[in-house]
Amino acid sequence: MRVLSWIGGVILVAVISTATAATLRAHNDGTHALAASQPNAAATYDGTSFTPNLLANHNPPRPSPSPSVAPSTTSSNAPVASRPAPPPARPSIVIGSQQQVLINRDRAAVGLPPLTWSACLHNVAVSNAVRLSRQGWVPPYHTNGPSVDLGCGLGHQAGENVGYWSGGINDSQLNSMFWASPEHHANIVGPYHYVATAWAVAPNGYAYIAVEFS
Repeated sequence: MRVLSWIGGVILVAVISTATAATLRAHNDGTHALAASQPNAAATYDGTSFTPNLLANHNPPRPSPSPSVAPSTTSSNAPVASRPAPPPARPSIVIGSQQQVLINRDRAAVGLPPLTWSACLHNVAVSNAVRLSRQGWVPPYHTNGPSVDLGCGLGHQAGENVGYWSGGINDSQLNSMFWASPEHHANIVGPYHYVATAWAVAPNGYAYIAVEFS
């Protein structure tokens, strides 16, 4: 069993009532947090296809400076030059993850078979990682991830681990944190057959990860 080398850290745990979930925070060389979720019961799926929400960020434009008033010497119908629109905010960047390799290594260490990559679960992971990178680490950490995972038709159970790291992408650190947290550990060694993961980096450099199991 691995033990995190968090020195002088503060750990807070909270449970979300709508699902088996936990949030875990610590402070050391980087700010980070975790949340895990599993559906309370098998969710129904209406058969509609899942499309990730990849809408770009939009920042409100800055107000133009107030012009000075001068006596008019031309007709009031003269065209007014418009200011160029500000460039759009830099969107989140979706980057692949090495969590599958690390998860399968963890499972092998306790005698469990590896999890197979799922393109459908990857769509869910991308959507949830991007959502977190847009909203920041504020509730809800989980929306309908496990329910959408079930919609992939890969099994009757599903789970989701999510977290972030303020120092950017760090698969090894997040994997260690997931393994050390009972709720996230339960998903890693759960009775699943498929997995997919994704990172999304916010404009401020914080990296958010979603790991989907089914």
